[in-house]
Amino acid sequence: MPKQARRAGNSKPEFVGRPSELGRVLSDLRRAKGFSLREVEEVAGRAVSNAYLSQLEHGKIKKPSPNVLHSLAEAYQVPYEALMEKAGYLLPGKDTGGRRERLAVFAIDDLTAEEEEELLKYLAFLRTRTPR
Repeated sequence: MPKQARRAGNSKPEFVGRPSELGRVLSDLRRAKGFSLREVEEVAGRAVSNAYLSQLEHGKIKKPSPNVLHSLAEAYQVPYEALMEKAGYLLPGKDTGGRRERLAVFAIDDLTAEEEEELLKYLAFLRTRTPR
């Protein structure tokens, strides 16, 4: 089960995903679909290179971006939230009235103003695509 960790000098807990668990899930999904690493790259519209996916599957990449996870969820036809949970972006198993309890993405201490603005734009874009 993923752990809550505290950053030095920070009293807020930070959720820590398990890269090896995410990697195992991604590897199992790819094999279940009968895809090679290169085929996933093609199916995902080259949003994820085969080399990057290999590193994910081996747990060498600790925190893949939500965009990468979204591309992989579409390629494997699995719920995006499931991959987000395995990567540590969503708390496991919590559901409150149809909405999962989430970590505060904007609680990341070292976001620049430009990164925060880009995240807000992306959120607005997602909300135009998804009925609420």
